[in-house]
Amino acid sequence: MLWSLVKILGFVVLIALLAYGAGLLAESSEGVRIVVANMEFTLQPLQAAIAAGLLLLVVWVIIRLVGLCIAVLRFLNGDETAISRYFNRNRERKGYEAMAEGLVAISSGDGRVALAKAAKAEKYLHRPELTNLLTAQAAELSGDSKKAEEVYKRLLTDDRTRFVGIRGILKQRLAEGDTDTALKLAEKAFVLKPRNQEMQDTLLQLQADHGDWSGARKTLQTKVKYGGIPRDVYKRRDAVLALSEVSELIEKGATIEAREAAIAMHKQSPELVPGTVLAADAYIEEGRPKLATRILKKTWPLAPHPDLAAAFARIEPNESAADRLRRFEVLTKLNPDHPETRMLLAELNIAADDFPEARRAMGDLAETHPTARSLSLMAAIERGQGGDDAAVRGWLSKALVAPRGEQWVCEKCGTPHQEWRPVCQSCKSFDTLSWKVPEDRPVQGSYQSEMLPIIVGAEADEHLDKVVESEQEAEEAKAE
Repeated sequence: MLWSLVKILGFVVLIALLAYGAGLLAESSEGVRIVVANMEFTLQPLQAAIAAGLLLLVVWVIIRLVGLCIAVLRFLNGDETAISRYFNRNRERKGYEAMAEGLVAISSGDGRVALAKAAKAEKYLHRPELTNLLTAQAAELSGDSKKAEEVYKRLLTDDRTRFVGIRGILKQRLAEGDTDTALKLAEKAFVLKPRNQEMQDTLLQLQADHGDWSGARKTLQTKVKYGGIPRDVYKRRDAVLALSEVSELIEKGATIEAREAAIAMHKQSPELVPGTVLAADAYIEEGRPKLATRILKKTWPLAPHPDLAAAFARIEPNESAADRLRRFEVLTKLNPDHPETRMLLAELNIAADDFPEARRAMGDLAETHPTARSLSLMAAIERGQGGDDAAVRGWLSKALVAPRGEQWVCEKCGTPHQEWRPVCQSCKSFDTLSWKVPEDRPVQGSYQSEMLPIIVGAEADEHLDKVVESEQEAEEAKAE
């Protein structure tokens, strides 16, 4: 409204100035004398101004006629589009100006102006491969998803813009949560442009979400082929996909294929704990305990983990506590200062009733690494060495409110998981779970209340129930 008023006032002022100038020229007594070929012309000031304007108009007409003649000569010499280009030059100039203004409007976040400029550009240019792109982006910016989809579908009819059309519809389906259709679209776009890194990542993520591990491995091979990821990252992620594929084979009962795939996968990425456990179990089922011991010894220094210790125990399930303590020395001597190694050694000594040695193995771990597991081990050691009930209850009370310790945590969103997964349950990111302590203390599960009475004896069961009830009452009161 204000801008329209300013333009009207400007136009009125301009007309007034022109009228004022014409009045001054009419009142002026001086004139202009022109001599041409012994002929003299005397013009009044107003007449001179009109003559100058007519002269400029004549010069402009002559220039245009010269341009037209040149275009005709080019047409006669074989340039079939010379005349049409001559008449369309002004339309193209206006069309490209509208395109530029539309792009500026999109950058500024003004979707309505961009749509108007896109329509104007199409009117002058008749170049749908250009104007449709501008129209689709403007429609998305303005929130008109139906119009954007219509334009994207028109882009599918042109080989030059088919990929852009598929990509646009794919983004809309992902925003709507229609991952099934999005997966099919991503596969088509990937065929058109396998080098496109964005489409590689999108297809890989969708395939992982749908459990298409075989297809995801092929996509990953293409990604490393075109330099999308480093070779070492490719080996790690391919091992993760292979592990997921092996897990499905185990669920289907294909044990022989699963064993072979698990062993091959471990060779590719020995630091992957779930893969090492599967490979060790495969060797155990084949009756090859030495090979199972070898791969567990290879992974333990890289990533000590309770699952590795459990797999190592399954190699000889019926051995005595003393024999198991001696056999586990091949693991406990590797990376001996790691908290997991120290707690493992303490658990083995507790099982062998060697409580002083278990305390020496723990050292100051309860102070430097206070978790539910380390504190419950101290309670068991205290009970085994004949400590009084007050000391045992003190360790138990600390264990119940202590953080759980290391868990499978997503590096991207920080969500802890009970078990390893190839895809985060929260943010759906692929291969982002690592074994570490969560930044925020997770909600305590039933681990402590179920396991601690077994560790320290049935006499502590009643005390644990009271502590758990008091904790629950405190949480309920806080919630109220």
